[in-house]
Amino acid sequence: MQDEVREAAGIWARAKAHRDQSPEDTVEQTTPGILRRLSLEGAELFLARQDGRAVGFALVAPRPQTLEVFYLAVDPEAWGSGVGTRLLREVDEHARTIGRDTLELWVIADNDRAIGVYERAGWVATDEVQVDAGRLERRFLRHLR
Repeated sequence: MQDEVREAAGIWARAKAHRDQSPEDTVEQTTPGILRRLSLEGAELFLARQDGRAVGFALVAPRPQTLEVFYLAVDPEAWGSGVGTRLLREVDEHARTIGRDTLELWVIADNDRAIGVYERAGWVATDEVQVDAGRLERRFLRHLR
């Protein structure tokens, strides 16, 4: 599991740096946040691979009424290849498996690329917003049928 966490942390660091046009964080800087969410009861890490290389991941954990997506990231080299959509389908299936029919996540309000992926997958923005690390985030929900 430690190797998968390091792979996920690297993906997160590269995706965040590309999205924000900022210097890339190190794996060591991004690992604690991933480990914190993985320590939640029932948390799961899903890695997407292409040609044996990790190119995306999702990290989820059950809440009392929902399944929350804490992380969804795709390596910038794989953007546009459907990795995010495939991960969201895997998250949907996991939610069904554990008996959750509502999923939730928070996304940076100006992250148009991610919002487009979520909306195409059936996620709907709510009116709920919060500020995290100085950035406005919007809550999205997805109801499985």
